Amino acid sequence: MATKEIMIVGKHTCDYKQSFSTWFDQFIILLQRNMKERKHETFNPLGVFQVITASLLAGFMWWHSDYRDIQDRLGLLFFIAIFWGVFSSFGAVFAFPHERAIFVKERASGMYTLLSYFMARITGDLPMDMILPILFLAIVYWMTGLKSELCAFLLTLIVLLGHVLVSQGLGLALGALIMDAKKASTVVTVTMLAFVLTGGFYVHKVPAFMSWFKYISTIFYSYRLLINVQYGDGTQISSLLGCSIKDGQKRASCKFVNQDIVGQMHPAMSVGILLIMFVGYRVLAYIALWRIRD
Repeated sequence: MATKEIMIVGKHTCDYKQSFSTWFDQFIILLQRNMKERKHETFNPLGVFQVITASLLAGFMWWHSDYRDIQDRLGLLFFIAIFWGVFSSFGAVFAFPHERAIFVKERASGMYTLLSYFMARITGDLPMDMILPILFLAIVYWMTGLKSELCAFLLTLIVLLGHVLVSQGLGLALGALIMDAKKASTVVTVTMLAFVLTGGFYVHKVPAFMSWFKYISTIFYSYRLLINVQYGDGTQISSLLGCSIKDGQKRASCKFVNQDIVGQMHPAMSVGILLIMFVGYRVLAYIALWRIRD
């Protein structure tokens, strides 16, 4: 009896190993295919030209900006958040709609599982989506004279890459849910427009019925983290500008310090929410793909 049970357990173990091996083979093949395709998309001359041009324009517009010019610096940080939020979400929203016909055909023939396809897609995208943001920030950061510390640069880069991946996840989710390139692009345009308007730079006194929208905005949290890297809790810049002195609060720069820097959301909370978005958008995309049958 014991021997029979051991044989059954051994058979199940072999089945699991074989299933995992099959899945892993599918994953590797799909990953290689995806990275070959993404390589051409990532290094598309027009896309590279767009990123380099945007970085140079920003670099010249904010050339060696002054740490004390709060409004200008915040404008630069918000521009970075907007550009990569829109660029990344638009780049990802077409991924699944454009592959729908091939995906349905290959899935119907049993060439691979949904999980292997999905994991290969999001894994292959990760290294490719890091290159252009790194290039962009390497140009912009030093041209604009942002905080000249290696640690600050690296933290800004981490925030930017995280923002790119979360925005990409949003695009993947919307593309998988809608599965129509034109409709998906329209929806992502409206969504990003709402994120920009409620991101915390243009309007501070947002109407109550719209104020909740900023809490689902990828730009809002990334923008807050970028500010925190440059200005911390605002103590240093507040002291430098004399905002604690009587009548100092009446100056425009001090108002920006109070509204945009002092007493904002703790960075750990922003990071936590962005992590939830990073996972949540991809889970939503996977569920949307799982529902596709034809």
